[in-house]
Amino acid sequence: IMAARTNAQIAEALATLVGIMARDHQPGRKDEARLERFMKHKPPTFAGGHNPEGAVKWLEEVEIIFEAMRCFEEDKT
Repeated sequence: IMAARTNAQIAEALATLVGIMARDHQPGRKDEARLERFMKHKPPTFAGGHNPEGAVKWLEEVEIIFEAMRCFEEDKT
């Protein structure tokens, strides 16, 4: 009886974990959370135009935020 109860508890715990993993793996949710974290760093804006120095400075500042967030290359876009 003890083994059956333990197996039932394990099955219940696994079902709970599967539910948590499914909830946390919703498409877009991770990207949305990452964007929210990025925006909390108050990234600089670049208005465009002919301003090579401004573009380089903007890129350097954004890279600092990416580094602080430990952002992977594929997630930077």
